Amino acid sequence: MKPTTDRMLNRIKDVYMYILSNGTVTTQDLVDEFGITPRTIQRDLNVLAFNDLVESPSRGNWTTTRKKVKMTS
Repeated sequence: MKPTTDRMLNRIKDVYMYILSNGTVTTQDLVDEFGITPRTIQRDLNVLAFNDLVESPSRGNWTTTRKKVKMTS
């Protein structure tokens, strides 16, 4: 796997774990926590939402779904 792909997947996993441990978070919370652009966070959230791992019950707020996830290190 390309280093950039590996870095992206690790970031997406970290975003998911942050949302899981903090409950409902805003897009801005994620931007502040990870120090990346809102566009990059939105792309990561789109990947997670496409895979039914997060949902946005109201605009700009994110929470995890009840889908079971098997985490690897």
